[in-house]
Amino acid sequence: MQRSPGDTLYFGAIGALAGFTMLLLLAPTAVVLIISFTGGITLKFPPPSWSVRWYLELLKSDEILQPAITSLKVAIMATIGSATLGTAGALGIARSKSRLARLLDALFMSPMVLPAMAFGLSLLLVFNMLAVRLSLTTLVLGHTIICVPFVIRMVGASVQQLNPALIIASLSLGASRWYTFRRVTLPLIRRGIVAGCFVAFLSSFDNVPISLFLADARTEVLPIKLWAILEGSLDVRVAAVSGVIVIATLIGLIVAERFGGLGRQIQNR
Repeated sequence: MQRSPGDTLYFGAIGALAGFTMLLLLAPTAVVLIISFTGGITLKFPPPSWSVRWYLELLKSDEILQPAITSLKVAIMATIGSATLGTAGALGIARSKSRLARLLDALFMSPMVLPAMAFGLSLLLVFNMLAVRLSLTTLVLGHTIICVPFVIRMVGASVQQLNPALIIASLSLGASRWYTFRRVTLPLIRRGIVAGCFVAFLSSFDNVPISLFLADARTEVLPIKLWAILEGSLDVRVAAVSGVIVIATLIGLIVAERFGGLGRQIQNR
């Protein structure tokens, strides 16, 4: 069917707007990635020369490696915690239409709605009221709280697509609820759990507000360390770290899409 001039103009404008939006979103990442391969000693675009020296410098820089390892530990523990709590929460409220379920859903989603800095300050005040000293544990708890909503949304989408007849059939054949969960429910919502864990891990690893308020003096995470380095100098190692994170994220996206159906889970939210 031939398009009218009005339709052509409309789709052209939408395409141009979409292209401009993609440019705004991807250009900063592309610039940082390009700068990370500079052979110079400062952050300069375009690079005066090309080299991988700053990636090699990262392997010898304990100043950056230790915070990176700490961030990795926190992200892994927060992902495990949020996957457990988020999956349980999604199973409990995804299909329920009661007022309590809607209230709980709003409560679980509150970390995504509240300003990040305000939420981090609120958690700090709560820990102070409970006389809990800041430590790695408080940092993991804070990250878990902000990651749970992502898991609930992803797993909830999978639960909504789950055929209740399969659960009823399993129970009617004599299987226990725990056996049914392990052998029927869990395999069917596995993709949602994988996608939720991936998003939760990314959210925890590069989180700044919660880490800023809940990390003690002995617990230094990567985002805060990079910010401190940039305050003192335009260190190219920061761009190299960003390059590693970008490349690792792209690989993770491919793996999550292959095994977890991340794209489909996001569309179903």
